Formats: sequence, structure tokens, C-alpha cells
Amino acid sequence: MRHVISVILQNEVGALTRMTGLFSTRGYNIESLNVAPTEDKNLSRVTLVISGSNDAIEQLNSQLSKLVDVVGINNMSLGEHFERELLIIKVKIDAKSTNKIQELSQNFNAEILDRSPNSFTIQMTGEIKIIDEFVHEIEKIGELQAVARSGSVSVSKGEITLTSYANKSLSK
Repeated sequence: MRHVISVILQNEVGALTRMTGLFSTRGYNIESLNVAPTEDKNLSRVTLVISGSNDAIEQLNSQLSKLVDVVGINNMSLGEHFERELLIIKVKIDAKSTNKIQELSQNFNAEILDRSPNSFTIQMTGEIKIIDEFVHEIEKIGELQAVARSGSVSVSKGEITLTSYANKSLSK
């Protein structure tokens, strides 16, 4: 099963290495990894996508919560959450395909960042399955020159926060 894990991590040298090392030593491949600063310059938010059984991921999260650098953790996949990704794609086209690219971009609410007679650079944010579909449709029109994807970012719906999850886990 696919799991989206969000972690608040101390922004210190080696913290990310220690955290990701936990996954590799247990034989888990990280499918997507996104790290960004938070409003607190001492903390970073890490979003990981990994596959594994619910029990295995719960045990992995338990081990993660014991790392001194980890401040908060939440398995977003266990509850309702928002998950999005950013795509920037460059496609080489022939002049006859300009209207197709513009129409496709409009249909997917994508923004054209740059256009020339033979090339378009397009930006899109959205759900992963919609991003995948957009890339697939673009491939039918032209030749992909570059595909840059941010990886998943996620926030839980409602009142659950990473800190409340960590406190709940530690109190068990």
C-alpha cells in the first residue's frame, strides 16, 4: 500500500540523512521525497511516499518518532488529507500542434510559462493522478524535452497536526 508520511524535522546537519537511513536499513525505497522550510527556521517539513503494509509502516513511524531530530510525524494515508504535486514540463512540437497544446493546457488548468514556435514550457499543480494523465496526453502531442516534478506535498484535513500525532504516539 502507498503511504504519504509527513515529518517535522529539526533543520540540522545530518538530520535528513539519519531519517532516510532508517528507511534504507529496513529495506524501504523512498518513492518521493520533498523537503522544505517551515515558518520556524529551525524546522523543515519532509514529505515521503513509500510503499508497505499498514503494520510495517506503523512500526517504521514508531522508530522514526524515536529519532532525536524528529519533532512531529503523521501518516497522511490513514486519514483525509490534501496531496498535490508541481509539474514543469517542456515539450517540443511542430507548428501545427500549437492549438492542441494550448487547449490541453486550458483543459487541465495548466499555465504556459514559455512558448516558441517549436516548444512550450508548462506548469501545473494538482493531484498526482491528474499530473500523470496530463503528461500522458502531452506525450501524444509532442516530444518531451524535460519533466520536473516536485514530489508529493501533503496536509491533513481538519484539526490533526503533525505535533498532535507525535504527542498521541508518544503517550501510548
